[in-house]
Amino acid sequence: MANIIRSAKSGSDWTENDLEAYNIQVRLEDAATFFGKDNLPLLAEEILSVQEAEDMSSNRNVELVNLLDLAMKPARRIRHAQTDVCLIDRSRNDILLLVQEDKRFNPTESRNPRPQLIAKAIAAFSYNSSLRMAAGEGTIESKTIPGVVLVGTTPTFYKIPITAALVRNIRHGTYPPEPTIVSAHVPVLPRPNRRYSEGMKPLDSRQAILRCYEAFKDIVGI
Repeated sequence: MANIIRSAKSGSDWTENDLEAYNIQVRLEDAATFFGKDNLPLLAEEILSVQEAEDMSSNRNVELVNLLDLAMKPARRIRHAQTDVCLIDRSRNDILLLVQEDKRFNPTESRNPRPQLIAKAIAAFSYNSSLRMAAGEGTIESKTIPGVVLVGTTPTFYKIPITAALVRNIRHGTYPPEPTIVSAHVPVLPRPNRRYSEGMKPLDSRQAILRCYEAFKDIVGI
């Protein structure tokens, strides 16, 4: 892999080849390993037992289910939400979370979103470092940036470790001697082959996914 030709490109143009070129590997993990918990957090009973927003009493739950309906309907077509976003701690100018939409259901887009998410995490680390230098603060040598790839309302969770050494390798187009291992978790759903068409509409799938989100909050730090 050290002999692969590396060229500067936008993070939105990264592919699996770029991950190989910079010795970045993705490892799938089960929930206990990824979240560091044997048991995922429990949820409010109403969100697990009432399917439609109009039948709920909690305004917070009504808002959540309405948002899920907007993101994806359980029909034979996908409605894409605007999901290429990030969560920023303005008090520290620190990017806490990256979210990337999987657009491969769009006929005009066939690229895997995972390399793009990882490229954005690398860019976020570099950006945060430049802000710290401008503020006269010490730079950090490493940081794990949480990320999510979404198809409709169905997520895959990531923990992306970035180091200053990796950033330097990418800047100079050189092959890192040590691999970067990105951890990923795909929620286990009752009907895996229908995860993208159903989203979080079925109550059993909703429970599985939302419990993962609750556990992911600790990784994000919110």
